[in-house]
Amino acid sequence: MVDANAPLRPAPALLPALGAMTWLQALVALALFAPGVVAPRAHIEVWQLSMFSCAVFAVGIPASFWGGGFIARMGSLRIASLCAAAIVVSMALASLGSTAALLAAGLCLGLAFGPETPASAALLSRLVTAERRAFVFSVRQTGNQIGAVCGSLALPAIAIAFGPAWCYAAAAASALVAILLFEGLRPIYAGKIVPPPELNLRARLALVTADKRIAMLALASMPFSAMQVSLNTVFVTLGTSELGLSHVEAGIALACAQGGGLVGRLGWGFVAMRLNAPRMVLVVIGLGMAFCAALLGLDGASLGPSGQFAIAALFGLTASGWNGVFVAEIARLAPQDRIGETTGAVLTASYAGLLAAPALVSILDGAASLGAAFFALACLALCGTVALIWGGHDKTGT
Repeated sequence: MVDANAPLRPAPALLPALGAMTWLQALVALALFAPGVVAPRAHIEVWQLSMFSCAVFAVGIPASFWGGGFIARMGSLRIASLCAAAIVVSMALASLGSTAALLAAGLCLGLAFGPETPASAALLSRLVTAERRAFVFSVRQTGNQIGAVCGSLALPAIAIAFGPAWCYAAAAASALVAILLFEGLRPIYAGKIVPPPELNLRARLALVTADKRIAMLALASMPFSAMQVSLNTVFVTLGTSELGLSHVEAGIALACAQGGGLVGRLGWGFVAMRLNAPRMVLVVIGLGMAFCAALLGLDGASLGPSGQFAIAALFGLTASGWNGVFVAEIARLAPQDRIGETTGAVLTASYAGLLAAPALVSILDGAASLGAAFFALACLALCGTVALIWGGHDKTGT
């Protein structure tokens, strides 16, 4: 009954599963960005948006850590349906408009945010060859950009034409359609393998700590995630306050970064597949994001707009492009009957970086400047890269 752990399905079954799991991540991204996109029309304050995001991450961390057991028992596509159902409820709550409703919406969305990547890893790892894993996982991770772009283009127009509540209704309707897709695909991937025994807390932690290579992946993912969320949330402010850009120019720079992130999620996966060296690719990515953050933080104003746009694109290529190769590497190293649990446990560290980054950036901005905050993030990313190098030696050099 466990679709995620059935090793019998050949490669032709990959595309429907890949499409479904990419759609799931796009839905989560769409729901996550929806309040921010409709904020001007819905009169949502910045502190309310921060509260919503923190609520998502706070629930997403334990949901990711403990979700692997549910994936093993219920199957990845059933978990995908439950994640989509959580999105429907979250969007319904957000449409009520009050601060309490927005908080409840964030808590509910965390139930989808946490398990969706482990569920995807558990399913797709059984349907793809080891050589293609990094590229396939990178394709799946483009769901985040797809959801963000669709939300950025469609939701403002819907909010202007019909009102903010209809934006949330559109996201919920998309999730309802997805449930029909997931449940329709579920029998195709169903197996009759008895799920492995449930793991206690110590055993789940051991999935990360018992293998130094996985432990260093978890450690590196914290500053990498912190860098990514900081790029997405405060880069425009950095551009207008310290880089000498106008608001429009800062928006263009962020668009360059988002475009670089989309190219990176596909490109890095392709490079890792061709070279069969995912960890080496992650090291290059880590060095790249550290360089970009340090350059912009220390002397970004001297680059001029053209140079800043170019560095922003490189910044996005690295800081927003690492996720697919990272998840593929977890799946490669994890015990093959525990891919969902291992991915969830490692992503707990990643989500901790997402949760801690806003506080760190706010403290350093108040004490010094946003540039100093980005330089500090660069130093942390460099430490994460060193951890990858230290913990990554094996027979293939990856």
